[in-house]
Amino acid sequence: MAKESLQHKLDRVRSPRVHITYDVEIGDAIEMKEIPFVVGVLGDFSGKPDEPLPKLKDRKLIEIDRDNFNNVLEGMKPRLAYKADNKLTDEDTKMAVELRFKSIDDFHPERVAEQITPVRKLVEARQKLSDLLSKLDGNDKLDELLQDVIASTDSLQKLGEETGVELSGDEKGKEE
Repeated sequence: MAKESLQHKLDRVRSPRVHITYDVEIGDAIEMKEIPFVVGVLGDFSGKPDEPLPKLKDRKLIEIDRDNFNNVLEGMKPRLAYKADNKLTDEDTKMAVELRFKSIDDFHPERVAEQITPVRKLVEARQKLSDLLSKLDGNDKLDELLQDVIASTDSLQKLGEETGVELSGDEKGKEE
């Protein structure tokens, strides 16, 4: 029995999206032949790898489909490393950013934010504030207690010392 080609195996598994055919004249009869549609993409998709990539001639073609995409991505070990303007502070500085991707989900904004420490801390603080707001909703006693703490300079300084947060000059001036 002859070995079945990959193209015909894929026809059985899932039908191709692109059909390319051409007509062949054999004697007086016209026969339709189908040409397999195969695409090869050549590129450097690993970004700034930790280890140097093998020479181009030593690399092998990798078949990628929706079922093995994450495995191929993890094997490629894509990495980005660069210096970005630090927009989180008023200072004109740069911050080092290193991103690694192991699955397609790592490209979601929240997963990217998890890999950048200052941004991750801001997201965590935002989540805590959101949790506090949901606890304040309908809880008049907690709302009143927080208003008293904010209004009282001594309570605010004590809370700052306990949490390790230093009040800026603007906040100190507002209190006095």
